[in-house]
Amino acid sequence: MTEKLSSVLCGVAGEYFVAAELSRRGYIASITLRNTRGVDVLASNADATKSAGIQVKTNQLGVAEWILSSKVEEGPSDELAENLFFIFVTLPVDGSAPPAYYIISRRELAQVVKENHARWLATPGRGGRPHSTDNTIRKFADPDGIYRDRWSLLGL
Repeated sequence: MTEKLSSVLCGVAGEYFVAAELSRRGYIASITLRNTRGVDVLASNADATKSAGIQVKTNQLGVAEWILSSKVEEGPSDELAENLFFIFVTLPVDGSAPPAYYIISRRELAQVVKENHARWLATPGRGGRPHSTDNTIRKFADPDGIYRDRWSLLGL
């Protein structure tokens, strides 16, 4: 792959890669319809006694960093279901290696993003000016690989 995929194809590819990886690991994985809000893949163990809803975010940057919206912080952490997860996928720039997967619970992601945003707000911007509190862009990054391949976190 030498050309970048469109953002739609990149997202679809990430969903299929996640479903394939779950299947390879012995789980049942089903990609939801495009209009299903907040869940891209439904996964369960083989006897369907445990399940997880998964939202997939994919990039083609070759780095473990994704842009999110402030909506990811919404809802007190005690209101977020235990079986909701994000799987962040990095597609290698040249397609020469398999994708990398970063798994985090929806609850933990909300907390991590909120803490990272608070640190960003406390850090001066260009020319020493404060960052705007109106900014709705959030980032999730895992440069140290803390969340890489944490498939067991799904509890399936």
